[in-house]
Amino acid sequence: MKVNLNGATAVITGASSGIGREFAKALAAKGCRLILVARREERMRELAAGLGVPCEVLPADLSRAEECNRIVGTIAGQGASVLINCAGFGLLGATTDQSLDEELNMIDLNIRAVHILTRKFLELRAETGTGAILNVASCAGLLPAGPYLNTYYATKAYVASFTQGLAQELRDCKSGIYVGALCPGPVYTEFTKAAHGKEWPSAKTPEEIVDYAIRKMEKGKTLIVPGAAVRAGLFGSRLIPRRWTAKLIGTGQKGRVETENGD
Repeated sequence: MKVNLNGATAVITGASSGIGREFAKALAAKGCRLILVARREERMRELAAGLGVPCEVLPADLSRAEECNRIVGTIAGQGASVLINCAGFGLLGATTDQSLDEELNMIDLNIRAVHILTRKFLELRAETGTGAILNVASCAGLLPAGPYLNTYYATKAYVASFTQGLAQELRDCKSGIYVGALCPGPVYTEFTKAAHGKEWPSAKTPEEIVDYAIRKMEKGKTLIVPGAAVRAGLFGSRLIPRRWTAKLIGTGQKGRVETENGD
């Protein structure tokens, strides 16, 4: 189904940086009223001040279920018809070198928060039977495994699978609610710095990713993969054994760790 984003009220998580910040700019250009959600309140207020549309800033740590529910309670009754789930992070390096607490926090943010907000938003839109949800996954979630970015790949596989399955369920019941998964390749954001690694040389800008995503959302595309090279790589990965794919991915990711740490 086609999605009309013009003039909507949109909730954007992870709005303080990267893809989330760029979605705020792009949707503001479409005259949307925005509800911005992230941990860094000052950054969101600075962003909101320059967008030229009504914005509500909601600081929250979405890795906590109670914070997700608080946000849902706050937006209930405000007529929000678009949800963009961007909040998330990764940890680059061997799984056994990572802090278990940090990994569990990643799982809570990348998976549980997306699941809670998606389900609760669907409940808010049940009466009208209209609206749009875009969950930001990753091309990582469409690959067999991701050694040295292991837990992140696994969380994004959950998001990609959950979103595609939900989209089909909504089509089966002829719902007017759109659900899509955005699966970009490498992007120039703060993600890689936070993950303790080095950028891929072929990374795209957040502007490129968001422009492509919005065009595909408006056409009703469920699985959105920006970049011909990324799509070709995903297709090629289906032609070789999964173990080989995992080894190739691991070699690339491990090189980023070693380069960044100077080993």
